[in-house]
Amino acid sequence: MIKTVELVNFISHSETKLDLDEGVTVFVGSNGAGKSSIIDGITFALFGEHTRKSNKSLIRRGSSQAYAKIRFSAKNKIFEATRKIDAKGTVSALFTEIKEGQEISLAYGERKQFGESTTHEIESTLGLDFSKLKIASIVQQGELSNIIKAKPKEFKELINAIIGIDKLDLASENLKVVQKSFRETIYKKFGYDDTHIPILEKEIIQKDIEIKEVEPQKQDLLLKKESKLKELDDLQNKFNSDSTKEIILKQIEERKTELIRYVKDAILSIQKSITEKERKIRDCQGCFEFVVKKEELDLKLVNIKSELEDIRKKSSELETKKAILTEHEELAKRLQPQDGKCPVCDSQVSALKPIFQIGHIKAEQENIRNIILSLESKTRQLVLDEREILEQSKKSAVARATLDAHSIQKPEQLSQLIQEVETEKVKIQNIPIVMTNSGLLQASEIDSHAKTLYLNIDRLQKEISGFDQNEFLKLKINLDSTKKELSRIDQEYGAITQKILHSQNRVNEIKSILNELAYVKDYIAELDEIQNNIYSRDGPVATSLRTWALSTISTKASEYLEILNTKIHRITLTEKTRDISITCYSKNNIVDIESLSGGEQVSVALSLRLGMAHLLGSSNLNFVILDEPTTHLDSDRRKSLVGVLSQLTDMSTTNPTQFIIITHDAEIFEDSAVEKIYRFESGENGTQVNLL
Repeated sequence: MIKTVELVNFISHSETKLDLDEGVTVFVGSNGAGKSSIIDGITFALFGEHTRKSNKSLIRRGSSQAYAKIRFSAKNKIFEATRKIDAKGTVSALFTEIKEGQEISLAYGERKQFGESTTHEIESTLGLDFSKLKIASIVQQGELSNIIKAKPKEFKELINAIIGIDKLDLASENLKVVQKSFRETIYKKFGYDDTHIPILEKEIIQKDIEIKEVEPQKQDLLLKKESKLKELDDLQNKFNSDSTKEIILKQIEERKTELIRYVKDAILSIQKSITEKERKIRDCQGCFEFVVKKEELDLKLVNIKSELEDIRKKSSELETKKAILTEHEELAKRLQPQDGKCPVCDSQVSALKPIFQIGHIKAEQENIRNIILSLESKTRQLVLDEREILEQSKKSAVARATLDAHSIQKPEQLSQLIQEVETEKVKIQNIPIVMTNSGLLQASEIDSHAKTLYLNIDRLQKEISGFDQNEFLKLKINLDSTKKELSRIDQEYGAITQKILHSQNRVNEIKSILNELAYVKDYIAELDEIQNNIYSRDGPVATSLRTWALSTISTKASEYLEILNTKIHRITLTEKTRDISITCYSKNNIVDIESLSGGEQVSVALSLRLGMAHLLGSSNLNFVILDEPTTHLDSDRRKSLVGVLSQLTDMSTTNPTQFIIITHDAEIFEDSAVEKIYRFESGENGTQVNLL
């Protein structure tokens, strides 16, 4: 119940304070005097809500700030709510409890991020919010008759709001959160929830179908695998047998290669030997002829040297004689007789000795000269002969050295070399260029080692007699192909086996999950049953509440109509599928609301409002504001309304209801049981309020 209302610079009020009591309080005054501003002051102080366009429009013109304060009782306690607003539109709020004259702060401001909300604290104290207050306690000007003009569905929503169906909605939403949270928990645990049960059941059916479809394939692959294994075993045995022969064949090829390489090396060696021997033969041919003449040449050379020595001696003697003769000639020239006389002794000389005769001397000199020339000629011939013999002697020495160098001492040895060369040439000439089997046989004749190699090859060839390399290659290809085919079958078999195993495991896993989800489903079903039967707006609980509420409102509204003295004696509210209908009765006849006069419609609407107010009589705030409720009522019905309100305040002494009537018809409250009447008047300093 509201105790006081205080407005400062609020809309048209510069400073207004109203004291309110239980029962009926009336605000009278002309339009625009500030009566309805009291409603905005009350709702703004409590919830920060009002009917104006903006918060700034709450501030009285010429002022920088405003505030609204109400003191009220609830839960046997006294509370005070204050809200202030400045020119910037900033709102501050304070909610306190008045205890033993002291103010105890319960909430301050609207700092919701810090968990502080004055509005929330007031809502908790009153047990209703702004929207519920408007429905339960405030009937704005012109809204009284809206209740009967509202669409049936809207009227149903109004009834739902009155009886607190929204609490069921909140509980329903909370239950949905519980269901969602529960499902999320189940989903986190299993990866599924109860909504997936049909999907999982369908997956089991699909997995069973898959298993049945692939089982024949698995059996077919198993038979193919067994057949391929037997085929592979036969091929492997034959391959293992022929592999040894293939190894021997490779050994044969290696031996052939070795033989060919050896024969080629041997041929090169023989060719080298032939070349070396031919060089020896070339070097030694004719050497024995020079060696045989060596002694004869040495003897000739000794004779020539001896003969040259004799010639040199003779020539020396002749040169001596020649010199002596020259001296004799000089002496003879001086000893020639002059006039028959000796030039030395001047004796008569008839003839000189020959030795002193110039002619004789000259003859001797000529003879010596001829002999010397003859000796010189002979010497030159001997020198030439000596040179020729020396040349032949050198050749003989070279021939001997050549023979010694080649270790040839006898002509027979040279003849043997010539024979060996011919033999070796014949040997390599018989070896073919291309080494076939017959060619290898010929090549093996080159020496004993080649023969041994050939015999080994021949022995190995006899061991693999009948082996076909091409057939073996085909066998190998067939073996590899069979292995690949078996591997492919193994892979397919493994894949199908794995698929079946995976499907079986998946089926077992799903069955295990379904067992768990069955309990989940039952639990969710129970929650759904609670949701549908208890928390649903159209469930049994809500329907029962509405039935009770409609019956209560109908009964109380009918009582008020009797007091208002209208032709409508009874009102019945009936719930249909999606709406609520209003039926009016005149005695036992149904009266169409549309046929009622304006005053009668207001009477019906007022009765319904009062019936609703009675239903909400247990509210902690427990007051009703009627703004211009007498509109369209005649004078008698206006007086009846005053009587109804007076009786209403007396009907519940344990929990009396407070009524605030806002009207410009002051005369209807003359001689009434109304506790207080306030007159509102507009003045230069704002609204003036006086208690009548």
